[in-house]
Amino acid sequence: MPSKKTTHVRYVIVLMLFIASTFSYGDRVVLSIAADALSHDLHLDAIHLGYLFSGFGWAYALAQLPAGGLLDRYGSKSVYGISIFCWSLCAVLAGFTGYLPAVAAFYTLFGLRLLDGLAQAPVFPGNGRIVAAWFPTAERGRASALFNAAQYFSLVFFAPIMGWIVHLWRWKQCFWFAGAVGLIFGGFWFRVIHSVQSHPRISQSEIDLIEQGGGLASLDATGRPHTNTLTWSAVRWLLSKRMLVGIYLGQYCITTLTWFFLTWFPVYLSRARHIPIVKVGFLAALPALCGFIGGILGGVVSDEFLRVGRSLSFARKVPIVAGMLLAMSMVACNYVSTRTAVIAIMSLAFFGKGFGALGWTVVSDTSPKTLVGINGGLFNLIGNLAGVTTPIVIGYIVGRTGSFRGALVFVAATALMAIVAYLPIVGEIKRIEAPPALVPGAPA
Repeated sequence: MPSKKTTHVRYVIVLMLFIASTFSYGDRVVLSIAADALSHDLHLDAIHLGYLFSGFGWAYALAQLPAGGLLDRYGSKSVYGISIFCWSLCAVLAGFTGYLPAVAAFYTLFGLRLLDGLAQAPVFPGNGRIVAAWFPTAERGRASALFNAAQYFSLVFFAPIMGWIVHLWRWKQCFWFAGAVGLIFGGFWFRVIHSVQSHPRISQSEIDLIEQGGGLASLDATGRPHTNTLTWSAVRWLLSKRMLVGIYLGQYCITTLTWFFLTWFPVYLSRARHIPIVKVGFLAALPALCGFIGGILGGVVSDEFLRVGRSLSFARKVPIVAGMLLAMSMVACNYVSTRTAVIAIMSLAFFGKGFGALGWTVVSDTSPKTLVGINGGLFNLIGNLAGVTTPIVIGYIVGRTGSFRGALVFVAATALMAIVAYLPIVGEIKRIEAPPALVPGAPA
């Protein structure tokens, strides 16, 4: 029963999303911090390392549509919570591959990364779905920016710890640490997360604020029929909308930057800039901190534009375009020689990438009310195809040329393409509604 006093439970919910997303990205970044030590032990060249980096992305991308359907059918709390336990278990098992012969370890680790990708598939569709339910439109930019900024904070938090662990012990312990913290957090998830209307500590005034502000507070409500939204007719309908296709393409481009930073960036610092691994963790944390600040600021600026009366399209597109322009500055690293200059330029690029990463905010703004999970899944599927292509493409560029110069040009070019996607393709940003026939049992 809702509390009579005024509450702010939604802030606790978004804090949980931030922590969950931090651990999710921390699990992904373990491999990049451990990459040099692991490559030495398993005798991997840049191309093989690129394929190993991509293992997570293959399964993660392909599982997005099923994950969105599961979220819509069974609710965010249970699907997301099971996801946390499963990816943490994969991390623990990954550490034990260090006891296998090199070839067996490579293939086993690749297989575990595939399973890890499957396990983590509900995370960001779940984040978008929970924010759409818990936050009014005017607060959605900040909320989405907070959980999206976790990708940078994960480097700030995990990179120094992982670098220190690799330096003192070996790469196996990195995976065990990531798995342990994830398993502990999974227990907290089930105690704290509830749907809006069934939360034991929420007040009626907060429910009213959410509903009147455009939040989808009835999502996952007790007694609400759960229908199967994962149909090809629904997918085809979503792909027929030019605005959504532009958003999907923009996310692919922005996620290319994410996967460069999560996989090859620490390797770039170690190999191209000859920085010892124990220092890489700390130096990588500075650009990541800038990305975190940019991610939070992008959401704040976007919501502020809405507050002063600018259109939804203006409020979302301006930070995205400005951020991608700043991200393109990473190409300048090809023309400087000092570590200080490289870290400064990458910090600016990280800040820009974070500032412009409002894709999940836009998904919360535009998703049909009956297809929130499946639209988030499709958005993340297309976006995270970059998790497959980026590690492999960069691996081939570095392997064939022996240099990261072409890799930086490739990543910066995708930032430019994100601008193209959001300006001429997306058009006006607005919520669209799906025909009731697409969702069996949905209200007409």
